[in-house]
Amino acid sequence: QVQLVESGGGLGQPGGSLRLSCAASGSILSIGDMGWYRQVPGKQRELVAAISSDGTTQYADAVKGRFTITRDNAKNTVILKMNSLKPEDTAVYCCNADVTAYGSIDGVFHFSTSQYWGQGTQVTVSA
Repeated sequence: QVQLVESGGGLGQPGGSLRLSCAASGSILSIGDMGWYRQVPGKQRELVAAISSDGTTQYADAVKGRFTITRDNAKNTVILKMNSLKPEDTAVYCCNADVTAYGSIDGVFHFSTSQYWGQGTQVTVSA
């Protein structure tokens, strides 16, 4: 089984910074794309930032130049550094990863690739 566990978030001030971290654990063979999404009640979940296994990044227009996504492949971790926070950044942030997991049934090795989600962490930007 694979789990994504987020940490960080909380209350940030306008113009301030926050850092989110997400660590994947379990029977992991490899991890492809990793990313952060956010959702506000009543609105669709939106992609904030994503990073591929080779380090290629993409950002939502709303966060370009303010947020930075990085990953540590040795630790199966993805980080979102959020600078110049705005009240409209307030949302529940969830990490996401394409994970190839392994296991064995009756001594036979098998693997499968699925998308996994963290439980979400609240980010509130307010003075």
